[in-house]
Amino acid sequence: MERKRSDIIADEIEERIFDGTFPDGARLEEVMLAERFSVSRTPVREALHRLSLSGLVEQIPRRGVFVRQPGPVELIEMFEVMAELEAICARLAATRITDAALTELAEINTRCARAVTSQDAVAYYLENERFHALIYRQAGNSFLEQEALRLQRRLQPFRRTQLRLRGRLRQSMSEHEAVLNALTDGDGRAAADIMRAHVAVQGEKFHHLMASLKPAAE
Repeated sequence: MERKRSDIIADEIEERIFDGTFPDGARLEEVMLAERFSVSRTPVREALHRLSLSGLVEQIPRRGVFVRQPGPVELIEMFEVMAELEAICARLAATRITDAALTELAEINTRCARAVTSQDAVAYYLENERFHALIYRQAGNSFLEQEALRLQRRLQPFRRTQLRLRGRLRQSMSEHEAVLNALTDGDGRAAADIMRAHVAVQGEKFHHLMASLKPAAE
């Protein structure tokens, strides 16, 4: 599937925020960005809107759009809540998921595996989002699904940057398979425990995330 130009631009702006090119508090001008990426202002505006949903930029009326990176404590707090929300989704889905959804999850995992083989982190992340969103839906609780999706959007840039850690794609793939096995077995406790560990930020993932925030703090 061909990606929208605005999504590509959003990813490139995100990269420049993480590498310090656009530091915390910097104003992002639509005209400047349109010239930088050789596009009209429309895809730039769409890209900035997407980044505002994740909270990586803040749109202030009559002032403009500014880079906003969360501090380490705020980021870890958000991941703690995300891990618990996803654990609840997995626990509920274990007894509510349909056979068709289990088949779809297996197909998503097959595409994830291909992305791991080709070391395509972008393709892996897109399939990863589908994997998690399907589990939210199969939890059978629309309020929980919307809350999980909202926080998933907020953490998109940071969940994506974890995949750059050496060996993380293969590890994530293994965790996906374990989640699917638990869901297939109808084991809610195992599904919740595996999903919580899959999403939680700890160990090397914690240090990698903190390193990604470092340019903004300098």
